[in-house]
Amino acid sequence: MKESILVTGGTGYIGSHTVLSLIESGYDVIVLDNLSNSVQTPMLRIFELTGVMPLFIEGDIRDQRLLETIFSKYAIHAVIHFAGLKAVGESHQIPAVYYENNLAGTISLLEIMSKHELYRLVFSSSATIYGESSEMPLRENMLDRQPTSPYGRTKRMIEDMLSDLSKADKRWAIAILRYFNPVGAHESGKLGEDPVGPPNNLFPYISQVAIGKCDELRVFGNDYPTLDGTGVRDYIHVCDLAAGHINALNFIKNKNGINAWNLGTGKGHSVLEIIKNFESVCGIPISYKIYPRRAGDISACWADVEKAKNELGWVARRQLSDMVHDTWHWQIQNPNGYMD
Repeated sequence: MKESILVTGGTGYIGSHTVLSLIESGYDVIVLDNLSNSVQTPMLRIFELTGVMPLFIEGDIRDQRLLETIFSKYAIHAVIHFAGLKAVGESHQIPAVYYENNLAGTISLLEIMSKHELYRLVFSSSATIYGESSEMPLRENMLDRQPTSPYGRTKRMIEDMLSDLSKADKRWAIAILRYFNPVGAHESGKLGEDPVGPPNNLFPYISQVAIGKCDELRVFGNDYPTLDGTGVRDYIHVCDLAAGHINALNFIKNKNGINAWNLGTGKGHSVLEIIKNFESVCGIPISYKIYPRRAGDISACWADVEKAKNELGWVARRQLSDMVHDTWHWQIQNPNGYMD
């Protein structure tokens, strides 16, 4: 009998790729999403790729009545929790909204899970919890600094909450996955990153400049202590990231307690390096302009990935060239995103 996995925020960028991986791995999937920053179309694309239509429920994890209905109706074996607001810059502008949405939403979900005695959880965390550090690569135990954004602080608070929960009730089996910078798209070109409004993330921003949807790329800061002055990040292909969730699910099947892993490549690339790679792949010059640094951004960040390799048996397999190629393939196949 197939296990059923509830995926909150499952129509989003990372969520939809993970839903695809779950179906390909033999799971039944229930997707809960309020569509505040996404559309339902990825579910149809997943059906095209797999022949399986995920069960989709539109709703918010803060809606306790809806959660009660879902958990009473379906035999759920584990939850993968993506749902939440995620833009670093926006979180500085509306911090109260981020705290209410991300924290209250998670508490609501945990309460209903406890009520129905379901204790297996994979949580979507972030490398932003590490804050600004001069020591690289970032290891899972480097938690001595505070996150530099309200978004990052919500992730850190949820991790602390999950740790307290696990200590209080030994039945919990929790996997925390700290993402670095997810990019790319499914190689078919049917799933990709489709931001609502102007893109906040580098890869969709560059690809929209290349295709003519945006006039120029804004590069925030060229005075960082890096090789070319622009920010350095650990970019990970979204399909590698999705695969990490399958490994994490397998890990917590028979192991209680709480564990955290970095999911990245272990390599850093600068903004200007990414621009040059895009120009090489798409054959189009990328127009860009330098702007002042954004609040909350850090100069450089990349992962120590040994813990995930040793404990989860997971490594990122795709290279930067794959990330750029798949992003561009998605963009030219879907010039208007999922509206095409």
